[in-house]
Amino acid sequence: MHGLDLLNGRLKLRHLVLVVAIADQGSVLHAAERLRLAQPAATRSLREVEHILGVELFDRGPRGCTPTLFGDAFLEHARTVLAELRRAGDRIAGLADGEVGVVTVGTVLAGSNVLLPRAIMSLKTARPGITVVVKEATFDVHVPRLLAGEIDLILSRLNPVGDDQGLRQISLYAEPIRLVVRRGHPALSVPGVTLADLFAYPWVLPLEQTALRAELEQVFRDHGLRLPANLVECTSSLTVRTLVRETDMIAALPELVARTDTDLAALPVSLEPVRPQVGVTLPRTRTLTPSARLMLDHLRLQSAELGQ
Repeated sequence: MHGLDLLNGRLKLRHLVLVVAIADQGSVLHAAERLRLAQPAATRSLREVEHILGVELFDRGPRGCTPTLFGDAFLEHARTVLAELRRAGDRIAGLADGEVGVVTVGTVLAGSNVLLPRAIMSLKTARPGITVVVKEATFDVHVPRLLAGEIDLILSRLNPVGDDQGLRQISLYAEPIRLVVRRGHPALSVPGVTLADLFAYPWVLPLEQTALRAELEQVFRDHGLRLPANLVECTSSLTVRTLVRETDMIAALPELVARTDTDLAALPVSLEPVRPQVGVTLPRTRTLTPSARLMLDHLRLQSAELGQ
C-alpha cells in the first residue's frame, strides 16, 4: 500500500461518485438506480476501484453495504473532492454571470425560524437563479460537513470554537431565549408565575449536546430545580413549534419566534443570562463562492432589519 499513486489515471471521477452513492444509498442496487446505471456496471466499477486501491471498501451483507475501515477513510476524501469540484463549478458559473449557483446552509433552531427564511426570500428576490439548500442538524454534526465543503456556512448560535478547528465566526445579533407556550395555556393566567410553577408541565428542550441545553440546565440549578420529569428532547423547529401549539408543552425558543408566531405566547419568566449570539460559522481559509457570499450579505441585511 506504500506509495499508492491515485493520480496515474486509473482512478476516475465516476469511481468517487459511485462509492459515495453506495455509502449514501446503502447498496449497489440503490446506488445504481440513483445514478441511472445498470447494476452489473455499478458492481464492475466498484470492483475496479477496490482493485486499484487493493482493499475492500464495503462489507456486503443481507442488509446492504457497510463501509469498511478503508471505506470510511476513502469516503472522507472522496466527499471532499466531489464537494470541491461542485464548488469550483458554482464559482465559475457565479463569476460568469452572477445570476446562478447553489448555496448550502447548515442550520439549527436559532436563526432558522425567522432570520433564515427572510434572508432566503430576500436573496431569491434579488437572484432567482440561485438555489438555496438548507440542512438542519446540531452544530457538532454540521462542522465536519462544513470543513469537507458539503455546506457553505452554518447559521446558528455561536458555539465557542478552538483555534485549531479551522473555523471563523461572524456575529449577527444577540437574541434572548424565552419560555414559550400556546395561546390560552393555563400558565399564562398564573399571577407572578415562576419557573417552579412550570415544573409540573411537560417540556420540550434541546438535545443534551447543545450549548443551549447546558445553559437551561444551569438556570434550573440556579433556581434549586431539577429538569422536569416529563420531557421531550428535540431540535427540529417544526416539531417543537407543533408540540407547543397542540399541547401544554413549554419550550425555550428564540424571542423572534414568540414575536412573529401568533399562535405562541411568551411567559413572563426570565431566563437571564441566557442570551446567545446568533451568527455564521465559516471555514477560516476557504473562499466563499459568489452564491455563499450573497447569502451572507442577505443574512446581515435581514438581521439588521429585524432590529437586532
